[in-house]
Amino acid sequence: MTLRAVLKSWVDHYLSDEEAVILLVLLVVGFAVVIFMGRMLAPFLTALVLAFLLQGAVSWLERHRVPHLLAVTLVFLAFVGLLLAMALILMPLIWNQLVGLVQETPRMFASGQRLLDDLQARYPQLVTPDQIQNWIAAAGREITQLGQRALTLSLASLGNVLALIVYLVLVPILVFFLLKDREALVGFTVSLLPQKRTLMTRIWHEMDSQIANYVRGKFIEIMIVGTVAFITFAFFGLPYTALLAVLVGFSVLVPYIGAAVATLPVAAVAGFHFGMTDEFLYVLVAYGVIQALDGNVLVPVLFSEAVNLHPVSIIVAVLFFGGIWGFWGIFFAIPLATLLKALVYAWPRGIKRHREDEGHVAPAGE
Repeated sequence: MTLRAVLKSWVDHYLSDEEAVILLVLLVVGFAVVIFMGRMLAPFLTALVLAFLLQGAVSWLERHRVPHLLAVTLVFLAFVGLLLAMALILMPLIWNQLVGLVQETPRMFASGQRLLDDLQARYPQLVTPDQIQNWIAAAGREITQLGQRALTLSLASLGNVLALIVYLVLVPILVFFLLKDREALVGFTVSLLPQKRTLMTRIWHEMDSQIANYVRGKFIEIMIVGTVAFITFAFFGLPYTALLAVLVGFSVLVPYIGAAVATLPVAAVAGFHFGMTDEFLYVLVAYGVIQALDGNVLVPVLFSEAVNLHPVSIIVAVLFFGGIWGFWGIFFAIPLATLLKALVYAWPRGIKRHREDEGHVAPAGE
């Protein structure tokens, strides 16, 4: 079979339907807009995610016979209150603890160096003094570069205060109108699509509910894990409790990898504060229990309706989309992977099923 025949067979299989061609064009244009104009459209994309998150609360109030405008207003006021609480209470606390941790890093580094020296003295057959010195030198370079990056970031951020204020004002306004005029905006978008959109409608209904459930579920998971971690660390008297709790909460965004990465700062702070004592072991055990309950209890409850993906697919999606879009790519890695899976399964099969349905319907009307 020639290359031309192979290409013709592929086109006939995947792009023989007009709706499939339009769907392909929409996907390419959508990805191109996000890739090349994502920074420009960041406020709108952020507001869109938040609207997805809040729409569940609006729908719940409407089901209890609350008028649409009143439901949107109540949910929006709660959202603004939470946003102000984070901006005025949580963020300054986290920033102060971050500054304190950076200032405490040299002492933690010296304590770790003494620990390595003690281990080398007790177990000289495991590592040599030269290896320990190389490790210490490499860690020192990384810490120095990290401090320089943090200082550069803090100085650069001072010039973006006005842009941040505009961002914080613009996003809530967009969220309000996305919630208030959701039906009109969706209707206008649908009116731009062709009349024949069976395949697109099927994929849209499937992904709309899944992405919305994923965003809300992930937000709830972050809040629960972060709150439980904060209470646990505060119970043990661990310093930098709020900072570590936020880190542990956001670690659930990256499956498998996030929990392992968050373990390092928790273990480092606990080891520096308690030393190699029973309290240090208790903190690590408690942190392990939190991660185990999250993975085996909380995630199945929150994401029971999500499409199952292989762990390799999840990791590849996190690496790929995170490399393209950064934080939002990591956040939406699983929904985007689910979308790709739905497209792969629905595209040729959906066209074939649609043709078969048309073939069955035609004789019935005769």
